Order: sequence, then C-alpha cells, then structure tokens
Amino acid sequence: MSTYGANQHKKALVTGGSRGIGRGIALALAEAGYEITITHYNDDDLAEQTSKQITALSGLKCTVLAGDLRDAAAADLTVEAAFEAMGSIDVLINNAGIGLYSSVTNLPLEHLDHTMQLNFRAPMLLMREVSKYMIEAGKGGSIINIASTHAERAYPGDAVYGGLKAALKRATESVALDLAPYGIRVNCISPGGILVRDREPHHDQFGATVPLGRIGIPEDIGRAALWLVSEHASYVTGINLRVDGGLILPGMPEDGKSSWGSPDFLNAQVK
Repeated sequence: MSTYGANQHKKALVTGGSRGIGRGIALALAEAGYEITITHYNDDDLAEQTSKQITALSGLKCTVLAGDLRDAAAADLTVEAAFEAMGSIDVLINNAGIGLYSSVTNLPLEHLDHTMQLNFRAPMLLMREVSKYMIEAGKGGSIINIASTHAERAYPGDAVYGGLKAALKRATESVALDLAPYGIRVNCISPGGILVRDREPHHDQFGATVPLGRIGIPEDIGRAALWLVSEHASYVTGINLRVDGGLILPGMPEDGKSSWGSPDFLNAQVK
C-alpha cells in the first residue's frame, strides 16, 4: 500500500465511483490508504466489483451508495450516509455526471434539466453539505470537482455540457474563497479525452492526434487527484488542473476530426 502524502485512514466520498474516471480516482485514493465511499446510479454489478478492488487496495471497508443525484434530496442523503458509514469526510470528489449533446435548435427540455441537475446542481449541493461536516470537524479538507476541457473550448452541440462544466469551474473558484478560512481547499480537474470504455481501434487513432501521443486513461486522473488532495498540494486552492496530454493546446477537435463526430472518447459519461 502506498503512503503517498501520508494520508492513511482519511475518508473520501467519490461520486460516480463505480466506473471510468471516478473508479480511477477511488482506486488511487484507496491505494494511498483512504477509506472510500463510492456512489453510483443503476450500476450495481460494477459498483460491487469496484468496491472489492478498493478494499483489496486499502484494507478498509468500501461503502457503496446507490442513488440518483439529479434528485436534490439525494445529495443531502448521500453525504449523511457517507458520514454515518465512515465517521468523517476529509475529501469530496464530485465526479458523477452525464454527457448529452444537442444543437440548441432542437434542445430537449429533459436534456437541459438532467444535465443541469447532475452536472452542476448536485456538485453545489454536495459541497454545501460536505463543507458543513468539514467545518464542524475543524480539520480542513479537500474538494475536487471534475470539470472538462470543454469548459475552455466550444464545440457544436456542446452548449449545455460544456457550458455547465465552465460554470462548475467558475463556481469552484468562489467556493475556494468561501472555504479557505476553514482550511478547506477546493480545486478542479479538467480531463480531456479519457478512455472510459473498452479500447477500440478508433481510440488509438484519436490518441495519435494528442500531442503526448496517446489517449488518456482513468489512472491519469486518479494520480492527479491524489496529488491535489495530498499535503504536497497544501498551498493549492481554486485552480483548474487540465489533464489532457496537451489535447486542446493546438486547437484540434477533441474527436481528431474536422467535425464534432461521436463523443465515444470524451471524458463525458453517465456514472
């Protein structure tokens, strides 16, 4: 078991932790000695598999919470349940999200509502509730919001997803100021193209268009998150850490084509 940042037995709540980026972060924290609670939505089998892997790495029980964070009440209940299971919360990873894409000319109302509720409202409510416990405990803490490189670059059909990720990035800065007096650090990680499904040939084709020459993997985000919540980053708050292999620096489309195309290799996923 790693002792990176001497964080053994701190407690972390990771939303959308059953698969993809959330799973990568949960496993990285578990290996560093964190006790983990993960949330998921309609993903029982993968959540159970991930829970077993987390326990094998940390030697500690992993709590699994099912629920739909689009429901405002679910955010409050999730934090309450995580606190009851672990006794404290030192780290919150707001990762759960959904990627829905549509031109504004035929934007479905449910598309707008679902994305707003899960990708922006839920992280705000979770930060509100977790910060109460952190402030009461008086030990500080760390919050990471998973944004996206879509927060910094526009694409057709991406007004809702990209716009809300930009809002989350901006909100993170204000929340960092709100919570700084309590020693609670709040930061963003913005993944680029991350492989969250089984590898297929077009993923490697996409990887060849990335300046660092490969598609990202969840472990890349996990390692970045582990650093941000560790003592090595104790003087870091209110930043957006882009983890994309240099993807958006030259202005190339994220799908490696001249048009929007399929979002198969974007970091957006239902978690």
